[in-house]
Amino acid sequence: MRNKAVLYWWCQLGGWLLYGLTMVFFAFIFDSKINSIFYPKILVIILSGLFFTHILRELIKAFHLKPPMVPKKWWLLTISLICILVAFNLTNSAIAEWLHLYNPKTKVSVDKRFLINLVSDSPLILVWVSVYYIWHYIELGTHTEVQKVQLESLVKELELKTIKSHINPHFIFNALNSIRALVDENPERARTAITELSNILRSSMQAEKLETVPLERELNIVKDYLALEHIRFEDRLQIEYDIDEDTLDQPVPPMMLQTLVENAIKHGISKHKSGGLVRVVSDYRNNHHELIVQNSGTMSMQDDGEGFGLSSTRNRLKLLFGQEASFSISETEEMVEAKIVMPVQEVKI
Repeated sequence: MRNKAVLYWWCQLGGWLLYGLTMVFFAFIFDSKINSIFYPKILVIILSGLFFTHILRELIKAFHLKPPMVPKKWWLLTISLICILVAFNLTNSAIAEWLHLYNPKTKVSVDKRFLINLVSDSPLILVWVSVYYIWHYIELGTHTEVQKVQLESLVKELELKTIKSHINPHFIFNALNSIRALVDENPERARTAITELSNILRSSMQAEKLETVPLERELNIVKDYLALEHIRFEDRLQIEYDIDEDTLDQPVPPMMLQTLVENAIKHGISKHKSGGLVRVVSDYRNNHHELIVQNSGTMSMQDDGEGFGLSSTRNRLKLLFGQEASFSISETEEMVEAKIVMPVQEVKI
């Protein structure tokens, strides 16, 4: 932030000094007569230009007129610009009258001098505004590209971490042992369990290819995962779904819900001798899409929030939705709740 402020002031000083040097250069080139009031007039314009363009910048920041700007706010920018133009030229005219920065032989009234300045000096402010907005639009485009690269990198890292978390001896051992136990007593369920395991691994490997997937697809993977875990925990694991069907088309980051459910099993259910409940909720609240994973347990038993799964959830939400999304973990009535809040997206049919 400090570096940006320093850069801004260097650009301010450099830009207005460049204007002054340009005026002096053209005065010499075209053999203009440089009289005693030439340099003071240039200095007045430079100083007032520095002051009023800085005021304009503060107005732009205060009224949130920086790019990308809401179309409805263009009128506010226009009014701010007109006020600055009037104040800039009125100040220059008043100072010129006060310091006698004019030729007595061609002296005109203050109001006429104001109109002359309005025509001749206003382009300076307009050029400043143009440069300011072009700079911020370029910066916005660069920032968006950087975010995209960061997101792609994070998703790839998540995909690799997810594959490693699923294809580790602990998970494979539990899943295959559960399936092996079913082979003789319930062959049909064993075949289904193999399909469920295959779906999870396939989804993990495809995670890097997509930024978002429909909630319905993500929910199917979660159901496969919980079905496999139910074979292992049996009656110790209770599963509930509270899904608003209207949310099934909403885009969500792939494997994000799966990560939270896995965290609930690992740090909640598996640490209770009697097991517990995992509840998955999807609903619209306050014009946002809320995804909630609840599990029996306490915060002291849960991940501290700094693990890869939870930190990547926060980072991915920030990169995808900015400040419009949030992630939180809380504890209520012996239940731990992980909540994702995302903006509602318009679904193209």
